[in-house]
Amino acid sequence: MSDRILIVEDNKTLAKLISKKIESTLGFTVDVAYSLHEAKLFLKTYSYFITLLDINLPDAPNGEIVDYALERENHVIVLSGNIDKEFRQKMLQKHIIDYINKGGVNDINYIMQTLKRLQKNREHTVLVVDDSLVFRKQLQSMLENMFLKVITVAHGEEALGMLDMHDDISLVLTDYHMPVMDGLELTYKIREKFDKNTLGVLAVSSTKESETNAIFLKSGANDFIRKPFSKEEFSCRINNTIEALENIQIVTNHANRDYLTGLYNRRYFFDTMQTYQAELEESQERFAVAMIDIDHFKKVNDTYGHDVGDKVIVALADILRSSTSHRDIVARFGGEEFCVVLKNINRYSALDIFERIRSQIEKFSLHIDENTYIQFTVSIGLAMNSEESLDETINEADLMLYKAKNSGRNLVVID
Repeated sequence: MSDRILIVEDNKTLAKLISKKIESTLGFTVDVAYSLHEAKLFLKTYSYFITLLDINLPDAPNGEIVDYALERENHVIVLSGNIDKEFRQKMLQKHIIDYINKGGVNDINYIMQTLKRLQKNREHTVLVVDDSLVFRKQLQSMLENMFLKVITVAHGEEALGMLDMHDDISLVLTDYHMPVMDGLELTYKIREKFDKNTLGVLAVSSTKESETNAIFLKSGANDFIRKPFSKEEFSCRINNTIEALENIQIVTNHANRDYLTGLYNRRYFFDTMQTYQAELEESQERFAVAMIDIDHFKKVNDTYGHDVGDKVIVALADILRSSTSHRDIVARFGGEEFCVVLKNINRYSALDIFERIRSQIEKFSLHIDENTYIQFTVSIGLAMNSEESLDETINEADLMLYKAKNSGRNLVVID
């Protein structure tokens, strides 16, 4: 995906202002053309993430640049000082992303917000559920033009299967009236597995019954949109729903994750382990708890400073994260102390994994500057769960860590 943006605008002051703001705020490489002729040269030379196009150019006064860019499969945002409603609607019927007035500072800020949103949209997948092939394709085209990845299915049961197969779906866009399973029943089923803060549901219906939107919202939908809808309403509702999910995730991450390493924090660790232990009553699987501590960490801080000490902590966090599976739990308890839980594992496999982690850390060299490389080691105390409580298992791992420290450090000791 290209990280270049093309601005085609004959007002040189405005073009340079938008260009400078995009480059400084978003980091894109920006090319500026002041005519259709110059724009054609750029479009033949580069591929672009977005083209921002004025529709009244000296050599193309009637929006010819828009058709030219669209024919070459560019993503287009129209910039215009024309506030005529009919003209605006005519432009929006084309396969453009948005039509933005260029009247002042607020409009430039809106351009920045739109570009940021489109950048982030590349990280999201939308599941479209509709029994009409024509409407599915129409929605898919509109969503892909917003840089969203799209999966389409014809009814609710297929949708549930897709949700089981794909864990990266952010939003389900579902029609109301469908065979096999309608959109309302699908919403109920989705909410049995996913809460509305982790997976968005946007319901679509042509029904004229005024209470339908309330029924969907009460059933767990994040939003409701009635057919027929405008392109602008559709894109705003999609973007707003995804942005709300992102904001909730940011807040959740702040509450659950360690600020320095991005690992789970102590509070989240105990909350998650409480849920996991409740599940163990049925599965009876075993897990291992490891307490990990950086050896002689005070000496690192005293010798190199706390900034370097933080880099050592982050480096260790990265090794622990990459050496465990997504099912396992890796948490920073505070300072240089970490706790790792390996799920569904036996004593020998757990010991082998942590011995490999210890060895990897021992061989690791952290590059600080041209002349400085730091090596460090860790001590690891390991305990297997038994009939004891989680606190007792952690205390046992702590005792093993104490033994590792007293036995010379850079060791894994198991109960």
